[in-house]
Amino acid sequence: MTPDTLFSGVRILGSGIDLRGDLLVRDGLIADFGPSIGRPGDATLIEAEDAILCPGLIDMRAALGEPGFEYRETIGSAALAAAAGGITTLACLPDTRPAIDDPALIRLLRARGEETGSLTILPYGAVTRGCRGEELAEIGLLREAGAVAFTDGCRAIASARLMRLALSYASGFGARIVQHPEEPSLAEGGVATEGEQATRLGLSGIPAAAEAIMVARDIGLAELTGGAVHFAHVSTGEALALIRSAKAAGLAVTCDTAPPYFDLNETSIGDFRTYAKLSPPLRKEHDRKAVIAALADGTIDAIASDHQPRDADDKRLPFALASAGGSGLATLLGITLAHVHNGSIPLAAAIDLLTIRPAALLGIQAGRIAKGAVADLCLFDPDRIWKVEAGKLPGKAQNTPFDGRALEGVVLGTWKHGKRVFG
Repeated sequence: MTPDTLFSGVRILGSGIDLRGDLLVRDGLIADFGPSIGRPGDATLIEAEDAILCPGLIDMRAALGEPGFEYRETIGSAALAAAAGGITTLACLPDTRPAIDDPALIRLLRARGEETGSLTILPYGAVTRGCRGEELAEIGLLREAGAVAFTDGCRAIASARLMRLALSYASGFGARIVQHPEEPSLAEGGVATEGEQATRLGLSGIPAAAEAIMVARDIGLAELTGGAVHFAHVSTGEALALIRSAKAAGLAVTCDTAPPYFDLNETSIGDFRTYAKLSPPLRKEHDRKAVIAALADGTIDAIASDHQPRDADDKRLPFALASAGGSGLATLLGITLAHVHNGSIPLAAAIDLLTIRPAALLGIQAGRIAKGAVADLCLFDPDRIWKVEAGKLPGKAQNTPFDGRALEGVVLGTWKHGKRVFG
């Protein structure tokens, strides 16, 4: 049995709770919390008056590298990076090699997560076989095996007919379809957001409208089928306006974004800086501000890391040839807190976007501070400063677009089922 742990004098924050006091963990569960609950004689005492204790973060979009791309990341290295970032639950993308279109792979990934002892892995099932966009995968069998939702990862489901079928079929199993919202024929060959910056650098552009066009199509299909569609890493104001209207109309439409899209803009690619080559590409400043506004007004349902590990050789290429993607596990909390500190997002809302709200989207009982809830917890100092340095991040992936950035907000400790797994 794990010994009792008492957090004393901390700020307890999350799922509608905000108080300074104590929280007791017993047998892997939250046994009690309040302004002052007393200390059991044999409990491990953790005192951190300047720290915040919140639920372990829930990252609803990350690539793990396994199977097939272990040279970029492994489940073990991702688990280390996640624990260092305060993440205790992670939903992994299925566009691996082989793709996660087989129930046995769903069960294997869930079991591999349990083996880490620090990270619950929730696999997405592939919408189409091999994530190739040609024929539907066995959505019912994948759901039965434990797939939390369905997506083709970084590949858009281009066929409207297939998307319609997927939405209809998944709705029968109470599941969402997660779309990479980018119209492929408009994005083909592009490597940066179309406009003055791309032209100046001589890079092929992707029109920002490629995102909104796909969002508009799939909102229409969601209305037609009654299915639930979730748009991943939304990055443009035009797309967010469509999502906002769809929600107001009562459609089953949700979305997330990732830190690069509310913290960076297209100027970060600078002189062909490949660490900042992402998919979707970094946008113009007015789009970044629109993402911030959508976080503040509740249009965006969650903040995900959008962790896309890449090897150094994937990035040490001319910009047009380099792989898109940025690592994000270690910086998920810090970048989000940067926008708490600057007044863009209230702290409680930011924590909910990283915990209980993605939990609701994934249909899991997690991300809560409640008596009897599993003690997946993150303790962090919101004011301590650290510097993001590629090459020194936890885990294998070092391809961060935030390299050199100073951040306020350091994870002091992470607990999984009441056991300390970091700090």
